[in-house]
Amino acid sequence: MSGQWGEGPARGEDAPGALTTEGTENGGAVPSPRSGGRAEARRAASQGKGGRGGKATGPETGGRAAARKNAKPKKNVKKIVAWSAAGVLVLIAGAGGAIYFKLNANIKSFDGDAISHDRPPEAKADADGNKPVNILLIGSDSRGKNNADLGGGEDGGARSDTTILLHVYADHKHAVGISIPRNAMVPIPSCKLPDGKWTKERASARFNDAFATGGTDDGNPACTQNTVEKITGIRVDHTLVVDFSGFAAMTAAVNGVDICLPKPIYEGDINPNLPKKGAIVLPQGKQTVEGQKALDYVRLRHGIGDGSDIGRMKRQQAFLGSLASKIKKDGMSPTNLLPLADAATKSLIVDPGLNSADKLLSFGLSLKNIDMHDLKFVTVPWRYRTQDKELDVVQPDTNKLWETLKADQTIDGQNATGQQPDAPGSGTSPAPQPPAPSTPAVPAGDASNAAIKVSVYNGTVVNGLAGKGTELLKTAKFSATTAGQAASTKYKVTTIEYGSGQKANAEKIAALFPGAELSSGSSRGISVIVGQDFAATAGGGTGSPSGTAGATPGVPSPPQPLPTTVTNEARSADDDICANTTYGSGG
Repeated sequence: MSGQWGEGPARGEDAPGALTTEGTENGGAVPSPRSGGRAEARRAASQGKGGRGGKATGPETGGRAAARKNAKPKKNVKKIVAWSAAGVLVLIAGAGGAIYFKLNANIKSFDGDAISHDRPPEAKADADGNKPVNILLIGSDSRGKNNADLGGGEDGGARSDTTILLHVYADHKHAVGISIPRNAMVPIPSCKLPDGKWTKERASARFNDAFATGGTDDGNPACTQNTVEKITGIRVDHTLVVDFSGFAAMTAAVNGVDICLPKPIYEGDINPNLPKKGAIVLPQGKQTVEGQKALDYVRLRHGIGDGSDIGRMKRQQAFLGSLASKIKKDGMSPTNLLPLADAATKSLIVDPGLNSADKLLSFGLSLKNIDMHDLKFVTVPWRYRTQDKELDVVQPDTNKLWETLKADQTIDGQNATGQQPDAPGSGTSPAPQPPAPSTPAVPAGDASNAAIKVSVYNGTVVNGLAGKGTELLKTAKFSATTAGQAASTKYKVTTIEYGSGQKANAEKIAALFPGAELSSGSSRGISVIVGQDFAATAGGGTGSPSGTAGATPGVPSPPQPLPTTVTNEARSADDDICANTTYGSGG
């Protein structure tokens, strides 16, 4: 993520602005009761203008109201809340019908036909019908519409300068957001262009190149979704894109978000092209920001820490946690969510599954039971590349993270499925475990193998196989590198592709992968694309996204524990907003 949510602004994730309806009086707010009728009669009675008996009675003079007050000291609070919510919904459906249609008119969805047909399988519900949900949140730095006025710069097109895969666990009480660095080098699959044509697959490119594919001001969210599914093996259920203006409006809708800075930020930090330091834009310490200042915070790279995107992702995670806590504290009622929805939908692009106001509101309310301490944020394990300024994801750590999500386990190892496993001593016996298949024998490597460089790709939906293939090659002294997911996940047999003059070396490698097929090509070097045959011998099952050797059929095996490099950096939404918001020296 460079370019601060685009070297201009960034964005958030929720919703915003006061609920207004253009073209209606009072900004489209819910109208006040009409004069006359029973409402007017009740008001007249309460003001001493006579009731049924024609005699005014104030609050101290008795009557049935006073009797009820004395006889029933308390009412059921839950019923009051329920009736209040029902009343709001009635107003929306009746007097606020224009609001509903306005929200629907605001929403823009991307082309569902642009979503890849070669996708990971849907998550399965457990015995109680509980199912996890994966939401892709994209912050676009689009310069279209009025976004340039918010700091978007002059360049056309759009980039995904913030991308978070939010996994909501099956119990809908836990969630984790995984930040994906914008300049991480990943494979990008074939993507649909605005003219209907499809691009060629790219073996390695910057992650945010996916969103920029096609060069439009709306970006290409379907391409980003396809890329995330390819590199994670996780099916994305919903995708939401928010641009600068939508983010600014959302922060205003919630009356600002609390942030904290370890040092003051100046105009020159926001715009490094300025010839001078300038005035203070964001003071040191805790403060509440909205609109432009909120954008300045989440876009901020310079003047704090080492000026990297890594530090900015930390601040964005802190901001989203603070925003979620604010919404949770204020209450996720339709009354509070409607202004947020109005602000968000004005600058929101969603997948076809969220293309209506009722779907969005229902989706928002489905997240209301997530405790803020159980809303975590982490960043994909990464390292700087030696050959350029981009990033590589670290394997097998990253694949362990994806496997953890697939198993619906929290990053600290809790089972967050809706149905918990039987407790020890409950009278149930564990299912018998079949013997694990043997791993292929590894021939002794000679010193000459170290000069043979091999890139290893995963040609299946079984997570972690490229890493296992790399480890196997390293054991035989080959110089092997995990390259990630292959262009296709349908390789039944491991394939070894080699360039000119590399056949003999490819045959040496093939000895490690019994039954592997050799394929000559025009590219230089050697690539190993492990298939389903390797998945079976390496303990990954056959075609099972989360299976492991010896697992009970239909029951995912527990994933490997996450490394401390992931767990130690995790942030909870209720963490101190002043903690863990920078990376590196300088701030």
